[in-house]
Amino acid sequence: MIIKRTDMKQETRKEMRGGSGEVNIIHMAAPESMTNARLMAELILKPGSGIGIHRHDKETEYYIITEGSGIVVEDDGQKIVQKGDIVITGNGQSHSIKNTGNTVLKFIAVIITE
Repeated sequence: MIIKRTDMKQETRKEMRGGSGEVNIIHMAAPESMTNARLMAELILKPGSGIGIHRHDKETEYYIITEGSGIVVEDDGQKIVQKGDIVITGNGQSHSIKNTGNTVLKFIAVIITE
């Protein structure tokens, strides 16, 4: 199967999970088409935008940073992330992400369920 970029659903969420600004989301696959996963999407955050703190129970979320930089807050503190980094959150852990740079922050988010 091939999913064309032009066929991918796009949406914009304001203050996602209590975060700031807007998050543009390009859903790379529909949840009902995936097995053992509930999200595969590219997320785009303008400078100052972010996703608020949220928890992952019985699932693991991967952020693959493809452009820009920002700050991720995990249970054990803040960390700077940049292009090429991968953030892994699961087993009841929480995280948030914010674009603290001057250019867009883009990442692929994949949520694998148990």
